[in-house]
Amino acid sequence: MSFSTRSRFSRALVAAALAVVAAASTALVAPQAHAEDAATGAPVWSGLDARAYNGPIGAHGTLISKTPLEQSVTLPAAGQAYRVLYASTDVHGKPAVSTGAIFLPKRPAPKGGYKVLAWAHGTVGLGDNCAPSAQPRSERDVAYLGHWLNQGYAVVATDYVGLGTPGLMSYLSGAVQASSTVDSVIAAQKAGLPLSRTWAIVGQSQGASAALNAARRATSISRGSGLDYRGVVATGTPANIEHIVWQAGPSFPPIGMPAGLSTYSAYILAGFGDARPDLHLDRILSAKGRSVVAQAKTLCYPELHATMAGAKVNTWFTRPISSIPGVQAALVKYMSTPYSGYDRPIFLGQGLKDMDVPAPSALSLYAQMRAAGQPVDLHVYPTQDHSGTVLASMKDSTPFLARIMR
Repeated sequence: MSFSTRSRFSRALVAAALAVVAAASTALVAPQAHAEDAATGAPVWSGLDARAYNGPIGAHGTLISKTPLEQSVTLPAAGQAYRVLYASTDVHGKPAVSTGAIFLPKRPAPKGGYKVLAWAHGTVGLGDNCAPSAQPRSERDVAYLGHWLNQGYAVVATDYVGLGTPGLMSYLSGAVQASSTVDSVIAAQKAGLPLSRTWAIVGQSQGASAALNAARRATSISRGSGLDYRGVVATGTPANIEHIVWQAGPSFPPIGMPAGLSTYSAYILAGFGDARPDLHLDRILSAKGRSVVAQAKTLCYPELHATMAGAKVNTWFTRPISSIPGVQAALVKYMSTPYSGYDRPIFLGQGLKDMDVPAPSALSLYAQMRAAGQPVDLHVYPTQDHSGTVLASMKDSTPFLARIMR
């Protein structure tokens, strides 16, 4: 794809996405409430609080610690559940740690062990207290993950590096999400549990970006581990968002965006600014913008979302992001979702009523993947929004996973 073609594509994508945003902002129907919007409670560390961990790390995929998961943060469908601490890498490629959870089905393990699904979670926030393994799962995720446990899969669920561990979680960083996800499965193999080496990835929203980045890198990251990676399921995928982000600034449309989109925007600015301090993103932020970014570093999704109704992102800036030299290439490197280079099957699911990750995002990715000759299947759910697509997709993703995991 030439530069001029990419430029035209970017402008078309921005126009389409902003049209969707504007439509959502002026809709006369109330936004649907989601189970994951419930307020975040006090974290439950299950005896493994790694927020200030400063011990040895070891090679990526090293299992550092394992403890039974407290009953209040397990899944009803799980027979056994554990909280784990393991080695991975951060946004700078340096050794770092991540926490996560391992859930085993109630049924006895088959010969060769339970086949594994790596769960890449959606947006929960950047603060340590938001770590999914230290919080009760949402009603939707209880149903979704419970379904896979009932199908006989073990679920390995990363929190991502920096979420409940030292440093800030690098929101939407493809490299960090990929290493966190793949390394969680490598570490789980060392936990003394009846796990097969056959595995796949499932992810939603932020986790769909994580799942696809992990899928693109799974073979290389896991080389030498003996793992047998089979494919990926991604729903509500944020893709090509970097082409919108780098054009943000005071001249961005002065409309009140849906609270979900504004919340994601705040997390992107916080994560990217922390990952690339050399770009001095704070210098183009207004006082309002700096306040929003500070909140994004600590508030979990429900709490930050509650402050974002009618937020006008253009007021967060004094100058365009594009005025920072090198920022476009930096954003592409930081948060792009790859559309080529996959070596296993891909399942994309998208709801047409999704206003958190508007359909043009995932549909543009599908078009790019098809043009690049990738092994991708697209499943569209016309009546589903961002959250509803997760459960609606199971009727299609269940046979997909059964086929690729044989």
